[in-house]
Amino acid sequence: MTRTAPAAPRSRRERALDRISEGGSERSLETLSLGIAAGAFVLVALVALIAFGFQAAPISGPGSVGQFSAIASAVVAFVAVLGGRYLLHERGPHGGLHLLDHLDIIALGIAHAVIALLGWTLMAVILEQAFIGAEVFALPVLILAGATAGMTAYLAFYSATHMDLQLLALVLAVFLVLGVLSSMLTASDPTWWKDNLSALGMTTNVSALAFNLTLIVAGFLVTTLARYATRGIPTDNPVGIGRVRVCLVVVGVFLALVGLFPVNLFFALHTGVASGMVVAYGVLVIGLPRWITGMPRAFVLLGWLFLAVTLVLAVLFFIGYYTLTAVELVAGILVFTWIILFIRNAAALEQDARSA
Repeated sequence: MTRTAPAAPRSRRERALDRISEGGSERSLETLSLGIAAGAFVLVALVALIAFGFQAAPISGPGSVGQFSAIASAVVAFVAVLGGRYLLHERGPHGGLHLLDHLDIIALGIAHAVIALLGWTLMAVILEQAFIGAEVFALPVLILAGATAGMTAYLAFYSATHMDLQLLALVLAVFLVLGVLSSMLTASDPTWWKDNLSALGMTTNVSALAFNLTLIVAGFLVTTLARYATRGIPTDNPVGIGRVRVCLVVVGVFLALVGLFPVNLFFALHTGVASGMVVAYGVLVIGLPRWITGMPRAFVLLGWLFLAVTLVLAVLFFIGYYTLTAVELVAGILVFTWIILFIRNAAALEQDARSA
């Protein structure tokens, strides 16, 4: 009778991953989320102690606790999302990560970081208006900075480890709204709206950089949604799934190119990709009933309605009734609303097919 050699001792990291992968994985992830939040609280509070020297600070503005907390939370959110996504990959039965997978993770981290940065900045500005002339005492500065970072770390890590199509669509919507709105509020030219929406990205200040970066990252997120949302959708036209995916990817790539090539520097290219994005959306709406045969009729009709409204607004612009900014804002809202609704309907079709 032969004896088998004892198994090699496993490292602490391997044992930790095994514990996370066991039946209580959700409980383990919750415990890990709380640990990350606590670590972020302590670390950012210590950095705040060094940065403020245990002195009082204003609520918002330069050198304020609001500004420090927003920047620290953005860094924490980015790190937490990257850590959560790579941890989730290691504990699951996945193959090697490709370049697009790494880019998707980075784009997701940037989106969460921007949401944290702008969200906490907006909160600080609102509180500043509620407590005009007030300062935050030394100890509350440390507590508030640590608390915002801890909460951000918890939410970002939870989002990264529980990411699905619906949550990704929500992240895309919140990211776009906060990014574009902050660019509008901080634009150096208060009359930018008289030209077009792309005028927000024409200058060289931080506002223009934020606007262009928002479009680039949002484009990556749309391509991510396109690749994952079109997997497993039941249809009588298998070729149609690929065409839907291509149209969505084109929308995402063109959206990123709109931010990559500002209109004042690359007018022809910028206008071309912006127009191509609308054309790709139109082709997708028209071809959807044939490409995904089980798509609900109400959603198909809604897409036709959105497309018709966009065309009517374009006509009203050409006759001088509407400004280009109004057309771009409404058309953008309709397109991304349609994409989010498409994701929900596609997920419903896939779920019905699995339960049938």
